[in-house]
Amino acid sequence: MYGVDIAELAVTISEGALYPNLGLTASAQKQWDPLFNINKETNISVLGTLTVPIYQGGSEYATIRQSKETLGQQRLNLDVNRDQARATVVQSWGQLDAAKAQIEATTAQVNAAEIALKVCAKKPASASVPRSTFSMRSRNSSMRALVTAQHDRVVASYTLLAAVGGLSMQRLGLNVMVYDPQVHYQQVRDAWVGVRTPDGR
Repeated sequence: MYGVDIAELAVTISEGALYPNLGLTASAQKQWDPLFNINKETNISVLGTLTVPIYQGGSEYATIRQSKETLGQQRLNLDVNRDQARATVVQSWGQLDAAKAQIEATTAQVNAAEIALKVCAKKPASASVPRSTFSMRSRNSSMRALVTAQHDRVVASYTLLAAVGGLSMQRLGLNVMVYDPQVHYQQVRDAWVGVRTPDGR
């Protein structure tokens, strides 16, 4: 959006080359008589100059057309970026929903494996050894799938936060110093000379 604003200003600046130009010059002059210390003559002149461009070879018109084309390109870029941002949000939201559903499914698998392992534990040792080994493997596999689904949900949550612009230090509550450009501007706005920054570099 800032790129579009800059391109609009560039069009206005380019069109300014076709506008009339008014210049004003003023001067004052005094002559003193050194003998009597009196003012002999005072001259004041004001000169106004109006320049109206009639034909300048066409370069200004070409620059204006170029600026307008650049403005159109920036507007297209803005539309593309908006569409990409929306698509990223929709995709991230879908991934988050899928991760939540995966957590529910793997939790049900873990619960089923736990029940099967308890059932196998109640049977006689000779009959339940192969089944209990299979049930333990199934439970371990389900638990790994659950941990993976929980990991995917956390990643999808942060991806969604980043897509909607919420992945900032302020929103996350990180204990770090946040750069504020307004504070920096207030610190350096009166520094007409010198190259040192407020932190001494």
